Amino acid sequence: MKEPVEKSDGSLPSGSVSADVLTSSRLAAGSWWRRRVYDYSELAKVRLSLLVIFVTAAGFCLGVGGPVDILGLIHVLVGTSLVAFAANTLNQVIEREPDRLMHRTADRPLPSGRVSPAEATAFGFVLAAVGIAQLSTLSNVLAASLATATFLLYLLVYTPLKRRTPLNTLVGAVPGAIPPMIGFAAAAGTLDATAWVLFAMLFLWQLPHFFSIAWLYREDYARGGYKMLSVVDASGRAISRQTVVFTILLLVCSLVPAWLGMVGRAYPLGASLLGGGLLFVAIRFAQDRDRSSARNLLLASIAYLPLVTMLLVLTHIPR
Repeated sequence: MKEPVEKSDGSLPSGSVSADVLTSSRLAAGSWWRRRVYDYSELAKVRLSLLVIFVTAAGFCLGVGGPVDILGLIHVLVGTSLVAFAANTLNQVIEREPDRLMHRTADRPLPSGRVSPAEATAFGFVLAAVGIAQLSTLSNVLAASLATATFLLYLLVYTPLKRRTPLNTLVGAVPGAIPPMIGFAAAAGTLDATAWVLFAMLFLWQLPHFFSIAWLYREDYARGGYKMLSVVDASGRAISRQTVVFTILLLVCSLVPAWLGMVGRAYPLGASLLGGGLLFVAIRFAQDRDRSSARNLLLASIAYLPLVTMLLVLTHIPR
């Protein structure tokens, strides 16, 4: 058998056994790194955190009295994102056993064994420490305090309540509504009526949004031992009633900026149309209580939040 001839540059020809092994090892290493990046992004729930980043940016823009400080905006978005990623990661550490029982979560990095609990815990706490440090040093103490409160409420209050009471969604909406206040605080250094209106709107929005998710995956939640309203009340009457009630409250709350003179004339019309559309879909869900109507409500809620938030930012009258 003819020996492979070494090239003048010292490398082996591509057809040689050694070259094939080297190429395979490089491909394997690249594949391993891609899998690791994917797993850690799944722990952080990067894609699902985009709405958190968006409403934080909106809060910052509404808190600025003049031109937007781009560097300040970047600092608060990075810090808030890191804290959100940390909370998502540590939540999965805590819930890894229930996640193993649910079809939609069984292949997550922790239940599947691709990432160890120790690795994920270290990753989560490092992200939290860096995010809070960034906010406290490059934004302000108020923004960092709000981010810390969000982190602790999510992990120490909301997460354990999910397996104890159907009120968990109501409680979990509190930390979920704080991110726009973080952005506002980073820009203004304080919280005023605008910040609290943002909090109230996001709080109310989360209820029909998460009720639709809870209905879509009610069998999975029951399998994991979660006390969601859709599990406790299998008929769906309670979740239907609350979905409509909270959507009406959201519609009313979305008009508060107009009553307080915070926005221009275009806002109340746009907010009414958006809220009315969401309410129509919520009523259909309450009537039908099937997967199709729940999915439509989920999609409508995802569309509603960025649209009404952008409308608020674009029509806002600076302080």
